[in-house]
Amino acid sequence: MSHPSHSLATEAVSEISAVLNQSLYETVVTTMMAQNFHWNVTGMAFGPLHALFQEIYEDHFVGQDELAERTKTIGGTAGGKLARMVKQSKVEDHAGDGDAPAMITALSAAQKTIAATLVGAIDVAEKYGDQLTADLGIERA
Repeated sequence: MSHPSHSLATEAVSEISAVLNQSLYETVVTTMMAQNFHWNVTGMAFGPLHALFQEIYEDHFVGQDELAERTKTIGGTAGGKLARMVKQSKVEDHAGDGDAPAMITALSAAQKTIAATLVGAIDVAEKYGDQLTADLGIERA
């Protein structure tokens, strides 16, 4: 059974907010990674990678907002402290240096981590009948 956000139990709000925040943290770190790669990519593939990295960080910026707003909508608090995001993210911060293949490898691993975390968020949301959060997780994953 699907529950409107305002009818979620306190336990549900707590658990769903936790997984949404984890997804937020990983999205924020990956956003910065993609933007850093956008700034620093060089070489023969500069043009397409520069554009791709920009597309990724712009998409993730939108995703950050969606995740944070959904957390607030269900009655939770979006964790906006940058140091906490970096510390708790399963995506490792990246200096932005290295060659294009290393950047692609790092960003690919980050994307897989975000997707896995979002799948976990979907599971938690579905456990509590929160279809709107599950749908957001599906969209972002």
